Amino acid sequence: MTGARCFSFTAFQDRCFRRSFSAAGLKSATTDLGDGGTVMHCWVPKSMAASKPFLVLIHGIGANAMWQWNDFVSSLTSRFNVFVPDLVFFGDSYTTKPERSESFQARCVMAMLEAHGVHSRLNIVGLSYGGFVAYSMAAQFPESVDRLVLCCAGVCLEEKDMDEGMFKVRTVDEAVNLLLPQTPEKIRELVKLTFVKPIKVLPSCFLNDFIDVMCTEYRQERKELIQALHKDRKMSNLPKISKPTQIIWGEQDQIFPLELAHRLKRHIGEKANLVVLKNAGHAINVEKPKETYKNIKSFLIDPLTPPSNQENHSNGHKVD
Repeated sequence: MTGARCFSFTAFQDRCFRRSFSAAGLKSATTDLGDGGTVMHCWVPKSMAASKPFLVLIHGIGANAMWQWNDFVSSLTSRFNVFVPDLVFFGDSYTTKPERSESFQARCVMAMLEAHGVHSRLNIVGLSYGGFVAYSMAAQFPESVDRLVLCCAGVCLEEKDMDEGMFKVRTVDEAVNLLLPQTPEKIRELVKLTFVKPIKVLPSCFLNDFIDVMCTEYRQERKELIQALHKDRKMSNLPKISKPTQIIWGEQDQIFPLELAHRLKRHIGEKANLVVLKNAGHAINVEKPKETYKNIKSFLIDPLTPPSNQENHSNGHKVD
């Protein structure tokens, strides 16, 4: 009904995030990859420091990159040349090409970085779906990647896991309807699954506004991204990576259960370290931002030491 709409908190918050990213020393940049149909948007340094290594922050399914990394950029830009891309079909990034795999997303991110003159010394942090893309970048461009942080990224899931009851949803279509919510009820359901202590009061007018602004555009294409993750996925087809890797996971993750963290650590081997955050679900960037940052910092910023071959359960502090 006209006049019944709430003030667009979502659009206002988006503007606030833009100011925050700009204050952190980043600027908005759009790059045509020259492949006949792909355009990538990314927050890039206003000026790059030759002394700083490069850091790429890759978001998950959901809102654009700003909403997922806002709590982290100001602390990280002082130590790194930070790049925060919107993956294809998020924010202002899109393609007319038919590819929907995480390997295609990885190639797009790499091509965008190369267009900005970045070819090597990459540290990459991938959150959830962004972790799939980060892993693929390390597999496809090992000469360009130095270190990897994978947060709640179910890279090691297999198609059969859903049939065997690993997940709260029973079919890919159920997963799509949950991860790409189109009603306030579905957002509330998603929040309950992704947080250990979910927000209890979520007014429908705000949720409808969020859906209108963030969840409507490219929904079919995003659905195809999720379908591509699951279809015919087998561990035997997952390439090995040899880069030092920090795996950070919420102990009570109900989107990608903790078993997938242990599976990922076993797959990578001695180069991987696993940190499990207690009292945390899937959305560790929102629910436990300080602990998540501390574990990113301990791996990427603090004096570099070979990752220990152990699994750590902590409240956000790395346990030696």
